[in-house]
Amino acid sequence: MTIGVISEKVKDLLNLSIIDDDNIYIGETNLLHMEKSHPSDFKKYKDQIPNILKFPDYVGLNPKDNSIEYVKDFWLDNEYVKVAVRISLNGKYYARSLYVLNKKRTENFIKKGTLKKT
Repeated sequence: MTIGVISEKVKDLLNLSIIDDDNIYIGETNLLHMEKSHPSDFKKYKDQIPNILKFPDYVGLNPKDNSIEYVKDFWLDNEYVKVAVRISLNGKYYARSLYVLNKKRTENFIKKGTLKKT
């Protein structure tokens, strides 16, 4: 199922060259992985995934696996929430993980420019 699109703004900020399919998909196995890995975060924010992908406050590239990190600041709860999007072997982008980030660490990434303000 399509859950979002990698926007031109994100492509520009992260210097991505996506030629074919810039849709972001999510499948049952992705949802199960998110729920199993971070159950309380998933329960609280699962309905926000499309919103986080469409209106992130920050984006970045993870150097370990080259995933696109979409981060939203939920200031009412004082939490940064990340949705990681990875490219699959067949060249499609999938939302793979969802969890609350460590606030101090996230603010350091923002200061260093690892996470770029959208």
